[in-house]
Amino acid sequence: MGSEAPLPKWASKPCIMGIDEAGRGPVLGPMVYGCLYCARSYQKTLSSLNFADSKTLKEEKREELFENLKADKSIGWAVDIIDPKELSAKMLKKHFFINRDKINLNTISHDSAIGLINRVLKMGVLLTEVYLDTVGDPEKYRIKLSERFPAIKFVVAKKADSLYPVVSGASIVAKVTRDRALREWVLDETADNVHRNFGSGYPGDPETKAWLEHHKHMVFGFPSLVRFSWGTCTPYFKHIVEVLWESENVDEDESGSSRGKRQLKLSNAGFTTTKRKIEEIESSGKGRSKFFQARKLERLTFF
Repeated sequence: MGSEAPLPKWASKPCIMGIDEAGRGPVLGPMVYGCLYCARSYQKTLSSLNFADSKTLKEEKREELFENLKADKSIGWAVDIIDPKELSAKMLKKHFFINRDKINLNTISHDSAIGLINRVLKMGVLLTEVYLDTVGDPEKYRIKLSERFPAIKFVVAKKADSLYPVVSGASIVAKVTRDRALREWVLDETADNVHRNFGSGYPGDPETKAWLEHHKHMVFGFPSLVRFSWGTCTPYFKHIVEVLWESENVDEDESGSSRGKRQLKLSNAGFTTTKRKIEEIESSGKGRSKFFQARKLERLTFF
């Protein structure tokens, strides 16, 4: 998603890019990475467009600036929207799939920024300089990017969105995109009692906390808008229902016959990586729980 007009002539000349994110901290909704790029010769003009760290601007001003940059033929932009289900799946992967490592938020952020750089390069834009707000140690991040893209000069800094106009512009792209996505979010759940008054999505927002309390489910957790991997979710599930389900692992004895599948026991629903307890317990027969046996339900490996 981003500017999709034919590649302008200025893109074949040395260009700069800024990258920033919105929605790293909230427990609700997507995390959005945005980028803004332009010819290096356009830097002085860019500085006069009144871009600033999006967090310092009112929503109306952010919307106005976003519409201005979209209309500016000397600027290009793109976004990467990472939805809450993807964030939770990656950050909890180690627990659901025993032999795979989880992916932390810093790595997800790095991958998103790298993806945006690759996307713009593949469009044919001649990127020579990229400015980023740091995620983790600035120098380590810079080295990681430089090794991946040796032809590009990288500047990684704390508060880059307030230091470099090109990053400020990217910050506005990311923030407005996330705000709009949250406003227009289509809830997967269709129950009548699921409402949209969830506030900003940040853990400290009273409206967000009230929404989480109202929509918690002692078996199924939260609606898919929620990032299950956030520690914020843990206090809402002090007395959750214990859940058993079938593991993919199959044990075989020396004769090669199957002894039966195992089940995974989750005694803390997995909303935090420190308190969650997972253990495998041996099951008799096919390892199917009574719920599945009674309904003659089987796992499908393909459709």
